[in-house]
Amino acid sequence: MSKLTRRNFLKSAVALSSMPLLATAADNKKETLKFIHVTDSHMDLSNNDTVEAMQLMAEFINNNYKDLDFVLFGGDNFNNNAPKESDALKFKAIADSLYCPYYTIRGNKESSPKGDNQINLKEFQNMFCSSKALHVRGKDWLLQAKGYNILGLDSCIENQNNGAYTQETMDFAQEVLEQNKPTLILNHHPYTNYWGGTEEKDIHKYVLNNTKEAQQRLFKYNNLLLTLSGHKHIDSVTQIQGTKVIVTRGFIRPLDLDMYPMRYVELNGNTINEKLIYTA
Repeated sequence: MSKLTRRNFLKSAVALSSMPLLATAADNKKETLKFIHVTDSHMDLSNNDTVEAMQLMAEFINNNYKDLDFVLFGGDNFNNNAPKESDALKFKAIADSLYCPYYTIRGNKESSPKGDNQINLKEFQNMFCSSKALHVRGKDWLLQAKGYNILGLDSCIENQNNGAYTQETMDFAQEVLEQNKPTLILNHHPYTNYWGGTEEKDIHKYVLNNTKEAQQRLFKYNNLLLTLSGHKHIDSVTQIQGTKVIVTRGFIRPLDLDMYPMRYVELNGNTINEKLIYTA
């Protein structure tokens, strides 16, 4: 993998590829919510390339997307297999270098520590969910920004790769959706078998196990505009009952040399503009 110091020659190309999607007028600039979704970075201290990739992510965002409201990290952010909480602390140090706020949810890696000393739910929340901007209830959180509700829903089952929403999580989401404000959901496990898998074990591992109930209870709300997931590492943009359903390509799956994927999203009213972007 190329070192960070060798990437300067890409700057002009990066600048062109990272132009905003909307030419927002001054009078509605404050109304537009802008953020980047990064998921499945699987940062691992035993693999320096993954650490450099995260440093590149922060450098790229700081240099090319200077007016974001926040960055959302969608789980499997680090592999949670390093001694004590050292990988969590390294991930946090890199994320803290972003100029804008960031908010995170867990993936199966964070909910499946490899030993007694790795980070658990309480420690994850203490480290990553202590912002005063977040209203935390149980495993989940609510962020309110520019008239939008952003729900961070924990779909993890402890020490398992598969996921499901607890009744407490769905109750919390419904309470927020009943406020009738435009709402986004960030979670880890996708809602559908969008890649067309045929093996039952594969589907059980990757699709939210109680997706039918989740769709019945949550997707009936017209104000649920967008969901953002990860886990499968394969990109997808579809709809469920009028809600845009996005699964962003795993950051760990670069398209080419140093081309790590993320998703840039702009919301203005009920209008959603989004595109997959790369760090080079």
